[in-house]
Amino acid sequence: MTDSDQAGTRPAAAAAAAPADALAEAMIRDNLDPRAEGHPAQEPTAAPPAGLWDRMRADPQYAPEHLALEAVRRLGPEAREWAESARAAHPGLDRDGLAQLATRKFVTRARLSGAVSGAAGLPGAVIDVGVLAWTQARMVLHIAAAYGLDPQHPDRATDLLVLQKVHKASEAARLALGVAAGRERAGALFRGSQTPLRQAVLRLSVRLAKMAGVRAAKRVFAKIVPGAAIILGTWANSSATTDLARRTTALYGQRAITAPPQP
Repeated sequence: MTDSDQAGTRPAAAAAAAPADALAEAMIRDNLDPRAEGHPAQEPTAAPPAGLWDRMRADPQYAPEHLALEAVRRLGPEAREWAESARAAHPGLDRDGLAQLATRKFVTRARLSGAVSGAAGLPGAVIDVGVLAWTQARMVLHIAAAYGLDPQHPDRATDLLVLQKVHKASEAARLALGVAAGRERAGALFRGSQTPLRQAVLRLSVRLAKMAGVRAAKRVFAKIVPGAAIILGTWANSSATTDLARRTTALYGQRAITAPPQP
């Protein structure tokens, strides 16, 4: 190959490497590189608000729907702001790069969730799957924003339930969300539950575990086996969140091909 031929290949090679370089730089700047100081493994994991816990405990059958509705209301604005600031801070990143940045951020936080609650023992099992489902919802909304989709749109709640395999189709998810929203408005439902507390907590843990993509049996095993709780909890949370990120990126990446970015 001549010097001129080599020179001709450099721009293409540099262009191919640019997104990866920009992503690595963005990770270090945002402390997402495990080698960087201030890694988010040292940060507390955001949990669902107290009011949402109350609704889910009183109405465990529709716990995923209550969580999805609250996530879009509470976390949608945050995701939109994050995407705007990330685009300004990392102009070298395209939509896929921003989605990867969000993915790594929340997979790390999901991994932390497993370690913290794993150390807490069995009583933390329900809290852990709730925190994990909330973290995953946050990730999905951030990825949607990365691809220019509105994370505050009601359709994101539908997407959450389908992506997290609570419902197989959007139509079923929308129907369930409508029922849950109606039950939220009927506040008397949450002033007292006819379901015994122990049974309600069990149903809640199973529903949230399904939503988070972690089998309840594995979750309990990870909580009660001495010496294995932290390792298994960390692995289960990370694996489930990574799988969800792949599905989310595929869905929103495809939509972004035909949908223009939100203003």
